[in-house]
Amino acid sequence: MVIAAFDFDGTLTRRDTLLPFLLRLVGPLGVAWRGVLLAPTLLSYALRGLSNDVAKERVLQAFVGGMSDAELRKAGQRYARFVLPRAMRFEAMARLAWHRQQGHRCILISASIEHYVRPWAEANGFDEVICTRLAVDGQGGLTGRYDGANCYGAEKARRLSALLGAREDYLIHAYGDSRGDRELLAMADFPWYRRMPRWETQ
Repeated sequence: MVIAAFDFDGTLTRRDTLLPFLLRLVGPLGVAWRGVLLAPTLLSYALRGLSNDVAKERVLQAFVGGMSDAELRKAGQRYARFVLPRAMRFEAMARLAWHRQQGHRCILISASIEHYVRPWAEANGFDEVICTRLAVDGQGGLTGRYDGANCYGAEKARRLSALLGAREDYLIHAYGDSRGDRELLAMADFPWYRRMPRWETQ
């Protein structure tokens, strides 16, 4: 079996997609207010006093905590349909199309949240989606916390291994662009870092 595992932000897209999504949710005034609240968190992250996982969860709590899961999913579907198509890298989408034509199993692996990553991936022919999930309370509201782990770094490789099973049963093409993809790229037979191949490989 041949696997094509793609990171999302910066690999399939030209830029980050999570922050623009969150900004659209709350508008300019909401951004300004949350910016004040999150200033200590952002400063600590910039100075490397906070990990990516912790800082991101605090941002999510500030932006989506208390929102209904159903409401965020509707917003994610709109974002996936109307905004994300303009953010895609042509060469990356061409590479995805090639893998699909070969009958390879295409998997999207992203630290971004499933509310917009999953509908976009399903509309573009991915077989599976692995991404960050958000916890939902008993009333269908979002807490802003993770459901499980942030799908970043070693968590990407762990979750892909859990999905696929015995490593000897498949070959992996992996595509990534950041330190959050290092472990994913390390487990690949064909790792592609910040570039797409100029020739076809089997």
